[in-house]
Amino acid sequence: MPKSPEDLFAYLDGLGISVRTKSHPPLFTVADSQALRGEIPGGHTKNLFLKDKKDNFFLVTVGEEAEVDLKQIHHVIGAAGRVSFGKPEPLMEYLGVTPGAVTAFGLINDTAGRVKFVIDEALMREEIVNAHPLTNEATTSIAGGDLLAFVEATGHEAHILKVSA
Repeated sequence: MPKSPEDLFAYLDGLGISVRTKSHPPLFTVADSQALRGEIPGGHTKNLFLKDKKDNFFLVTVGEEAEVDLKQIHHVIGAAGRVSFGKPEPLMEYLGVTPGAVTAFGLINDTAGRVKFVIDEALMREEIVNAHPLTNEATTSIAGGDLLAFVEATGHEAHILKVSA
């Protein structure tokens, strides 16, 4: 059973990580979420759940405005050939979220370490990073360094790479 947002908040609290969360109507796209600008400061994320031809999975987190070359990203993230978007079933199985709610916080559900996490170096220049807390009905603000501490606590490595153009 995937973790709930409440489980996530308890986990973050247990790590001594302070976050702020704002509830809102469901947001499915970057365009939807841009309506909240001004209410939630910091860098806002766009998340790509990708799969290569050898069934390796990648969660790539970039700034919402970032442009990503999907035909070339495999060179950057270390994929075995070109990548495609992962299907909803492995997304739920590994990260415990549905399309539209993809988030770095989903790593809490990847206890087997099946997903490689890549975060764009440009996004890491933001003091605050905003992501869905396992649901697209809220946005959680976390300090960039605390996000990295969370990722490591889940047993993942945060690969900070130049992903965006």
